[in-house]
Amino acid sequence: MRICQLASGSKGNSLYIESEKTRILIDAGLSALQISRRLEQIGVDADSLDAVFVTHEHSDHCRGLGPLSRRHKLPIFFHPDTHAAIVKLGKVEERFFAIGETVAFQDVQVRPFPITHDAVAPVGFVVDTCDGKIGVATDMGIATRLVQQSLQQCRVLVLETNHDEQMLRDGPYPWPLKQRIRSHHGHLSNSDGAQLLQKVLWEGLDAVFLAHLSETNNTPQLAQESVSGVLRAQNRCSPQMITGAPHVVSCCFEST
Repeated sequence: MRICQLASGSKGNSLYIESEKTRILIDAGLSALQISRRLEQIGVDADSLDAVFVTHEHSDHCRGLGPLSRRHKLPIFFHPDTHAAIVKLGKVEERFFAIGETVAFQDVQVRPFPITHDAVAPVGFVVDTCDGKIGVATDMGIATRLVQQSLQQCRVLVLETNHDEQMLRDGPYPWPLKQRIRSHHGHLSNSDGAQLLQKVLWEGLDAVFLAHLSETNNTPQLAQESVSGVLRAQNRCSPQMITGAPHVVSCCFEST
């Protein structure tokens, strides 16, 4: 198992997941060229990718989908409503999934679960590999009980810590945008993400990726402090904490 955030934030999101026999992306929110270059930084040729799975239709998650799919002959997995909502996608190899139904793909099992966000059919994913499960839960206004249930017993978690509540409140965004971010269809704050982590902690957790940090309303230090507080208060696990960023590739988690 190998996992890396190629990009994370409002300017683009893409997560690389590698199992023994399979290499996939969750989202492709950068240009195809940028994704290829960032893959090169971790020693991966884009031609070796097997598929892309899409969480929702916002451009910071699907900007490079069409060119990436055509250039590297990649199937794209999405919900039918998400596919219909993506503008200017062009011709791609389409594969559709239903929310809650597991997709068996090569040596991984990918299960989409519903989340709350201002998109037509937004999902998180649990990717089950022979080395354990990876839970991906970002771009959601609240962590519902179903989200918590979906993320149980994951070896690796990718969790949203979008904003610091005080920075958002006092920051430069117009009030309607602040309300949208804080709503049940917006984004999780640092404290929300930390509370979600607290509810899914278990002894087999090896890594936590902090994702979708706002460059305006958050800092890596504030996000890390919130999550570190939860980890210090328990003795069940000592996961590696990795923080994503929009402009640089994150550290990789590699199973041993």
